[in-house]
Amino acid sequence: MTSVLALLATAMPASPAAAQDRPDSKSALRFDHYREFDTVVSESKALAAAHPNLLTYIELGKSVEGRPMFALVLNNPKTGPDTDKPAMYIDGNIHGNEINATETVLYTVWYLVENHGKLEPITRLVDRSAFYFVPCANPDGRQNWFDLQSSPHSSRTGYRPTDDDRDGALDEDGPDDLDGDGSIGMMWRRDPNGTHRRSELDPNEMERVDPLPRADGTIRRGDWSMAGMEGLDNDGDGQVNEDGPGGYDMNRNWPAGWNPDHVQGGAGDWPFSYPETDAIGRFIATKPNLAAGQAYHNTGGMILRGPGVPQREGAYAGDRGTYDAIARTGEQMLPGYRSMVIHSDLYPVHGGFVNWLAESLGVVSFTNELWTEKRISQNGGDPSPQMRDIWQDHVLFGQTKSPLKEVDHPTLGKVLVGGGTKWSSRIPPAFMLEEECHRNMAFTLFHANEMPRVSMGPSLVRRLGDRLWEVTIELRNDALIPTRTARAAQSRIGIADRVALTTPSGVEIAASGTVERRYDRTFTPERETPRVVVLDEGVPGRGSTFVRFLASGPEGAEIAVAFTAEKATDLKGSVRLAASDPAEQAKK
Repeated sequence: MTSVLALLATAMPASPAAAQDRPDSKSALRFDHYREFDTVVSESKALAAAHPNLLTYIELGKSVEGRPMFALVLNNPKTGPDTDKPAMYIDGNIHGNEINATETVLYTVWYLVENHGKLEPITRLVDRSAFYFVPCANPDGRQNWFDLQSSPHSSRTGYRPTDDDRDGALDEDGPDDLDGDGSIGMMWRRDPNGTHRRSELDPNEMERVDPLPRADGTIRRGDWSMAGMEGLDNDGDGQVNEDGPGGYDMNRNWPAGWNPDHVQGGAGDWPFSYPETDAIGRFIATKPNLAAGQAYHNTGGMILRGPGVPQREGAYAGDRGTYDAIARTGEQMLPGYRSMVIHSDLYPVHGGFVNWLAESLGVVSFTNELWTEKRISQNGGDPSPQMRDIWQDHVLFGQTKSPLKEVDHPTLGKVLVGGGTKWSSRIPPAFMLEEECHRNMAFTLFHANEMPRVSMGPSLVRRLGDRLWEVTIELRNDALIPTRTARAAQSRIGIADRVALTTPSGVEIAASGTVERRYDRTFTPERETPRVVVLDEGVPGRGSTFVRFLASGPEGAEIAVAFTAEKATDLKGSVRLAASDPAEQAKK
């Protein structure tokens, strides 16, 4: 738990806001507002320019509408190239309306570069790791959420024209802002058998009316009924807003468990069929050192792991302990958040991004659903209707509600339009954004800090006879994440870890392999090439792997040992042919 406490302590002495105001800060980013996409790009470039020795801005491609798909690569070259270190990939905003996800990614970049060299836990983490950030995986969806009339749930998609209602036309029936407030609210029509009535306390609120019998035998009813989302039937098919811009889901367009559109709506024609997912996929394919992954979404306060469907549960079986240990700590760091499994605790997802990282690439990955309404209640539970009213009226001062306005609708007649604006749910208010960013960043850095940390433990050398030696080398991993996940080992993903032995003249390696424990007496050589020991299962999390070899040579000869791994820093050491076993030492 030392690493957890160290990272938590990082956050506690001074608030993030205080860090922003420090005179030695190199960038003036603030996290009390939401940025349009062009601002995300310009501030990312400025952040890289302010920290050129740590941060690099690179473009990966273009979105459907021509906006840049970009990444920020964080690495300290003084401690080695980024691809020689365990690395974490972090992105957000693959759904365009989930705008706080981009802010959280950008906050994480900012916090790391600004505090490198100032906070010891951050410095240590940055120096031994690399990070790949894609702050916005859906530039078009994000910007159009700002520019166009939207609800909290619209502009989720990418913006390639799509025939959502399969009528042969593309994007012909999108949302219509009938009351001119810039958001898509709800419509209400008069109905003598209605389900609601306008509140006597607040005429801009609708109250549900239960159909209960009166004393005279009549039934109490309301005089308004919901008429759906604000909009028009632009294509005359009897539906409203059913074919707006785009209409697909880029988080269903990844290879692991992908299914066509008739099984998983919005999946696209094939995996990576959209320029945004293709650009990200090509970038990740060049990074075999990825050991951890994090995607930010919203909303609901969740720490999600795969699989997306129960049939793929076996892909996580051997790594469940690692996922659970990381997520349990996250629940303590993120008030109101719950550790959950996508398919069983949320809903089925075919072709999800973090599932691709975990199942196809063997990367320990989570999705955080940012923000939960539990943050506005006194006891951390689901807020009551009264709490929501107090929150809306007396904390937010009604800023996220549009008053009910009478509008002439061409097919429904007079309707009332209003309700929550696109800012009214899914995202925290600006004054709570920074804390939400910081806590989620802290969880993600805890996850990153548990990427493999391998060192060589003490070697055990036994004299077996004249010029014959048995050598046992320990490779120790102090982190939770193994150098090769069980998924990677079982599916032969990537290149297995290796231990290479280099001998001086006059020394030969007769046999080599692994043993379960340091002092095991039995040893069965496993390899035909004794100078290279292949570790298919890598080095376990919070555990050790023991490599044993038999060597012939004179006492005092030194054998070079080199450990290589895709998802851990390579190690070099040596072992001397001189008895280290206490019993052998006693014989001398």
